[in-house]
Amino acid sequence: MERKFLVYSLRFMATNDLMSELQKDSIKLDDDSERKVVKMILKLLEDKNGEVQNLAVKCLGPLVSKVKEYQVETIVDTLCTNMLSDKEQLRDISSIGLKTVIGELPPASSGKTTCFPCVTKCYSIILNKFWGEFLILVCLLVNFHPSILSCLLPQLTSPRLAVRKRTIIALGHLVMSCGNLVFVDLIEHLLSELSRNESMSTTRTYIQCIAAISRQAGHRIGEYLEKIIPLVVKFCNVDDDELREYCIQAFESFVRRCPKEVYPHVPTVISICLKYLTYDPNYNYDDEDEDENAMDADGLDEDYQGSDDEYSDDDDMSWKVRRAAAKCLDAVVSTRHEMLPEFYRTVSPALIARFKEREENVKADVFHAYLSLLKQTRPAQSWLCDPDAMEQGETPLTMLQIQVSMIVKALHKQMKEKSVKTRQCCFNMLTELVNVLPGALAQHIPVLIPGIIFSLNDKSSSSNLKIDALSCLYVILCNHQPQVFHPHVQAIVPPVVACVGDPFYKITSEALLVTQQLVKVIRPLDQTDAFDASPYIADLFACTIKRLKAADIDQEVKERAISCMGQIICNLGDSLGADLPGTLHIFLERLKNEITRLTTVKALTLIAGSQLKINLRPILGEAVPILASFLRKNQRALKLSTLAALDILVKNYSDSVTPAMIDAVLAELPPLINESDMHVSQMAISFLTTLARVHPDSLSKISGSILAELIALVRSPLLQGGALSAMLDGLHGSSAALTHKQSYYSIAKCVAALTRACPKEGPAVVGQFIQDVKNSRSTDSIRLLALLSLGEVGHHVDLSSQPELKTVILDAFSSASEEVKSAASYALGSISVGNLPEYLPFVLQEISGQPKRQYLLLHSLKEIISSASVAGLKPYVENVWALLLKHCECTEEGTRNVVAECLGKLTLIDPETLLPRLKSYLLSGSSYARSSVVTAVKFTISDHPQTIDPLLKNCIGDFLKTLEDPDLNVRRVALVTFNSAAHNKPSLIRDLLDTVLPHLYNETKVRKDLIREVEMGPFKHTVDDGLDIRKAAFECMYTLLDSCLDRLDIFEFLNHVEDGLKDHYDIKMLTFLMLARLSSLCPSAVLQRLDRLVEPLRATCTTKVKANSVKQEFEKQDELKRSAMRAVVALLTIPEAEKSPLMSEFQSQISSNPELAAIFDSIQRDSSSANMESMDTS
Repeated sequence: MERKFLVYSLRFMATNDLMSELQKDSIKLDDDSERKVVKMILKLLEDKNGEVQNLAVKCLGPLVSKVKEYQVETIVDTLCTNMLSDKEQLRDISSIGLKTVIGELPPASSGKTTCFPCVTKCYSIILNKFWGEFLILVCLLVNFHPSILSCLLPQLTSPRLAVRKRTIIALGHLVMSCGNLVFVDLIEHLLSELSRNESMSTTRTYIQCIAAISRQAGHRIGEYLEKIIPLVVKFCNVDDDELREYCIQAFESFVRRCPKEVYPHVPTVISICLKYLTYDPNYNYDDEDEDENAMDADGLDEDYQGSDDEYSDDDDMSWKVRRAAAKCLDAVVSTRHEMLPEFYRTVSPALIARFKEREENVKADVFHAYLSLLKQTRPAQSWLCDPDAMEQGETPLTMLQIQVSMIVKALHKQMKEKSVKTRQCCFNMLTELVNVLPGALAQHIPVLIPGIIFSLNDKSSSSNLKIDALSCLYVILCNHQPQVFHPHVQAIVPPVVACVGDPFYKITSEALLVTQQLVKVIRPLDQTDAFDASPYIADLFACTIKRLKAADIDQEVKERAISCMGQIICNLGDSLGADLPGTLHIFLERLKNEITRLTTVKALTLIAGSQLKINLRPILGEAVPILASFLRKNQRALKLSTLAALDILVKNYSDSVTPAMIDAVLAELPPLINESDMHVSQMAISFLTTLARVHPDSLSKISGSILAELIALVRSPLLQGGALSAMLDGLHGSSAALTHKQSYYSIAKCVAALTRACPKEGPAVVGQFIQDVKNSRSTDSIRLLALLSLGEVGHHVDLSSQPELKTVILDAFSSASEEVKSAASYALGSISVGNLPEYLPFVLQEISGQPKRQYLLLHSLKEIISSASVAGLKPYVENVWALLLKHCECTEEGTRNVVAECLGKLTLIDPETLLPRLKSYLLSGSSYARSSVVTAVKFTISDHPQTIDPLLKNCIGDFLKTLEDPDLNVRRVALVTFNSAAHNKPSLIRDLLDTVLPHLYNETKVRKDLIREVEMGPFKHTVDDGLDIRKAAFECMYTLLDSCLDRLDIFEFLNHVEDGLKDHYDIKMLTFLMLARLSSLCPSAVLQRLDRLVEPLRATCTTKVKANSVKQEFEKQDELKRSAMRAVVALLTIPEAEKSPLMSEFQSQISSNPELAAIFDSIQRDSSSANMESMDTS
């Protein structure tokens, strides 16, 4: 025995040494050595010791590259012969060896020619004997695809069904990487065989094969669907359940993988699926039809557990047909969101009717299909839920609303079925329904509550079922009025309380969430309700306090218990009596715990803000210093929550907040007030404002470091207006030069707030500002601040009592500083708002009489129209309108733009009169006038509902006809207006897309007649006058992806994106963004075009800038590369994108180029970290 072991050990070590030598590049073998080594390794494959065999296989890899070609033939021939051996172990080890050898075969033509006879022999052996091993080899045999196909096709008619199945799998892998000629041969063969239809058995196989090809390479099979689908439809009518199942599965594959090509056939697919969704020839459902009054909750038997004697027939295959139909409908609903109204007319009623399906697996798929329909309906896009959407006819949401009673009728009895899976499906359905249509179940609560309680009380219910039931109950409680549940509180509370005491932490956690919402229901503080909550308070408090006191429970349960108890004290605290102080002290303990402090702060905020005026005084002395200490922690969420808590405590418990407590908080505030985090700064300032109002004495303490931080923040360009109020006294003294224009606006707003707060000092301050503007020694900074401050003050206070104000401001129009001029223009407009009768006629007169100051005065008029009240402006509308029309043909584009904005905003004052007038100027012979009018329309569109919207929808088509205008600039501004409508109010243009899109797409093309050469000294410079309009067109396309995706033909859209990838720098940047967006929105469509999209991306990434180019050219090219690489990373998120040969080749090119590889890795890291951040904040 020892001798045998020694021999095995020697062979093992010798083989291991041989493998080490073969892996060295330095080894050279003569012919005799080659022959001996090959012979010995092949002999070792038959060794009785498995470890020696494994080492011998590993030797084959390096050996193939070290020996002559005829020796490789010997190796392959021996391995193929071994695979016919009766010994299973030898067959297995030889198949692994063969895979290793073929993996090492050279891809060059020489290797292919030499080894081809051996490989062909290998095919014939494998195809007849060893299918499992063959699948391993398919991906390695790129050079032999035609031979593989010729060997595979006969196997589709093999008498062994297992062989056919594996052949289909192999063909599925083959079509992902084979060339076009091989693919065409395969499809033509399948189509001809299907047309012949020699036997039902082979027809089933061919249909399965087509479905598999579609799943693996849908982007390639699309162009053949016109021939395939009629054949599949024909076979659906053959009386063969198995064939029908395969046909419908093929439809599902086409729908998911070939969205464009299958589109004309979708109605046919839907009708076939609806027909076979109810296909159950061996079962009669009539006996199960419920009485119309079955929805009476009183009539429900609490012990009902569904039908115990469900029909069963092992030979009945019709359920597979129904399941395939349900899955196919699911695919259609998930991919064709533009057909939602049609789905609610046809598919929705059919699915609801099949909720009674007897086969559990089929029923689950029917439920899943309806869930997909609901998810498509959920208003993820603003136009679906926008009350101002103005969609004509029925919307998906209104149609769903009508069908709610049908859904509930079909579900309510299923909720007491014995099947756990069915009940879970019901709860998921109700949850999604309420999320889509909040309040939809208000009338049906009496019917649904018993079903939910049944699952909570049922001892046979699984944990997941109870969690789903609680989750469903929570969503229903959140989305309906409290009064709806009051008749059922007595039934709801006991099972929920029992679930809070459940030993499984996930059930407890979910139950605490429900309890928190239940507290709001039984005593809603925002409503005066007569419902008596007192019978339930003790139970709800007892179950929650038990969890609140426990220290050895899950973190999630701890947090939910704190939140729940916070809600109980907030809504029911006046009924807790002696239990309240002890509970508040538990909160104090939780506040000191790092893990629970954030949740406790939020709970205390809730309690402090309660209308019941809960007595928190016993814990304030200890709690406020702890809260103050949280302000120095790094956790941002804790700082924000703490500031909110302190704000409400100071506001509602001012009599108990001592100076010492205030000092502790104020000491922590200075670091929080800075531009690095504006939200925290805002919360800190809000707290200071509250403190100043409630404790005026504390103002004296807001000095030093806090005031310095406040003043620094006011100077920050990041401060966009904001709530800085009474604590900014002495601000006017800080007149040091500021670094950013925005700082002046912020300070001016603060000064105006101070002036309004101290009306006695107002006139003196205004007088000082006028002197600052007049004083010739004043710097531009002082003049700028003075003018802006006058404007802000005059906006709210009538300054007509200042006689020299008009002259001073008009003189400032002549300043050498453009910023001072702009400030003077703004000041005049803003002051006019404070007294329109005094200043507006003056501004209009100046516009007419001062041509040189016209542009600045028009800006003043724009400020007046934008800010003044409608009632105040109405008497002047006609005069202003007439004046603006005189200037809408001005040759200066800047002036025209201001006029257009004024016209648009003026139209909003009286749209019924002014909009038709605006429309009439579209016929003007002046292209300047037409462009002004179209631009004006842009300023009538906003993202919130306005009275002009219905009028605008009726005539916006006329304004957009200017997309056909002969003038280039008119077409450009028409695109800008279209973009504004698509972004802010897509409902205005959705119905016009069919006519507008061709003109939009037309403007994306490069026009040679707009490209000219300009001589600049010795150099010639190319100018493209069409660039701006192309850019506007691509910007419109990008906007449409967000707002009107369902109305776009994505493949036509992609054609123009593809052109943009080869255009100018600015347009390339836009199309890269579009490509990344499309990758997530329409992955299957992008996948079909992937090969055409990769090439321009590759060209961008590999373009070299000339060595003598300026620095900006290098920077632009680097930015282009990064943007292109972002698009590549987005494309690679599409499943199966890596299977594209061109994409795979491009990936290899990126990996082999250090510069591109570094960019690619950086973007991938940024992308993954961004995903992690979004997960953290969600």
